[in-house]
Amino acid sequence: MSDKTLSDWDQINQGDCIEGLKRLEDGCIDLVFADPPFNIGYDYDVYQDDLDNDEYLNWTRQWMAEVKRVLKEDGSFWLAIGDEYAAELKVLMQRELGFTCRSWVIWYYTFGVNCTKKFNRSHAHLFHMVKDPKQFTFNADDARVPSARQLVYGDKRANAKGRLPDDTWVLRPQDLPAGFSADDDTWYFPRVAGTFKERQGFHGCQMPEQLLARIIRVSSNIGEVVVDPFGGSGTTLAVAKKLDRRYLGFELSDDYVLAINTRLDGIAVGDDLAGSPEPQVSAPATENGRRQASQQQDSGQQSLPGMDG
Repeated sequence: MSDKTLSDWDQINQGDCIEGLKRLEDGCIDLVFADPPFNIGYDYDVYQDDLDNDEYLNWTRQWMAEVKRVLKEDGSFWLAIGDEYAAELKVLMQRELGFTCRSWVIWYYTFGVNCTKKFNRSHAHLFHMVKDPKQFTFNADDARVPSARQLVYGDKRANAKGRLPDDTWVLRPQDLPAGFSADDDTWYFPRVAGTFKERQGFHGCQMPEQLLARIIRVSSNIGEVVVDPFGGSGTTLAVAKKLDRRYLGFELSDDYVLAINTRLDGIAVGDDLAGSPEPQVSAPATENGRRQASQQQDSGQQSLPGMDG
């Protein structure tokens, strides 16, 4: 893959992402989104997710250095990571690799991890990093959401395009008397639960298409190149294809690569995104449709905005 041309894009490659990234030219990529292993002992089919702390950080340093090298000067790097290494990796990206952090977004989701000795985890961290803080792609109009002035007050002064989402903490929807208010528009997308039609089934950690779409729209333009070093369930590549971007992914697992290619073969540029673009007011589709409120009450469950059991 040396001397890469556009004819070499639009594929998922089986193999180590560090070696794969090394075969790319300097400054040839517009956007990198990475959802790497969190080093918490998750059972992947190939990768061992239980490295020694220093080994994990050194490995992360290596692939992130390659990410910075292949990014264009106005390119963006988005990292999804859990609590365990969020602080350390932010320092690594800024102080060691020279990235600038534009946003530290909290992705709040439903169907979080149920805990007994701590508050239930229902969030992940999304870091938006850039090489040049004065020159980078940020398509604000492609990420706007309805404002309170539009939805609540009917204020004619409201910007018809809406406003940019927040990057702040959000209460769980059931903790609010009437669900999320318009003032709380933020990075709220339900995690892709096992019953959702969006679920691919071959990978346990799957990002929602709508979340990836927000990132890809705001940080790249049509025809530009999006790279995912950890192909996983293939969502980054699938959304990039739907949004008419070029794409390239790397994945260690032969089985995952086969499944990703099947997923990509089944979609076309311009296809609808899976999931709801306004998850605060509509639930994701499930195989059996939305459960009736009476059924939920009979089972002791509450009907929650943006989620379906």
